[in-house]
Amino acid sequence: MTAYPPQPWHLVADAHLSLWRVPARDVHPGALSVAGYTTVFTAWIAYREPGQLSYHELLAAVPVRGKRTTCTITRIWVDSEVSLRGGRELWAIPKDLAALQFTDRTYTAATGDDWIATAAFTPRPGSPLALPTRFDVLQGHVRTPVGAKIRPRLATADWSVNAHGPLGYLAGRRPFLSLALPGAELRFGA
Repeated sequence: MTAYPPQPWHLVADAHLSLWRVPARDVHPGALSVAGYTTVFTAWIAYREPGQLSYHELLAAVPVRGKRTTCTITRIWVDSEVSLRGGRELWAIPKDLAALQFTDRTYTAATGDDWIATAAFTPRPGSPLALPTRFDVLQGHVRTPVGAKIRPRLATADWSVNAHGPLGYLAGRRPFLSLALPGAELRFGA
């Protein structure tokens, strides 16, 4: 079994992100909310060279209270045992394995015979700006700093979510914002 790298992980990723407005009670008890609603962040991420690891990921996260921008990952699937073990052991991230297919701008996630979600993204015209950002991922009592250099571009997204699956609370909803993040550079961990 291949060992995972020590932290911090230096990663390069092409990502597609959608933001949803959802009743907080449907998602996570600690999610920050306004008038009973929270924002759910979902992301399809393809990690690639020259980063330390290459794998695919689908995640859902919510904002939680912290000293700076902080989120908790509520569900996450990867197609790499190395990433799964490293994420769980280093940062208490509840990674699970899934079959993830990324083709051009279309993404599919499934476990066994059950599908989780599919999505198709179309970038909108416009120039991306390089923005440095920092945030924390809080999993239980484990707080992990993340630094990122991102180049966000507006996108449209067409999602289909299994109403009986782990992201079923998103079924029938549309994201209020979607972004393409090509060539994102991340430093994950202390």
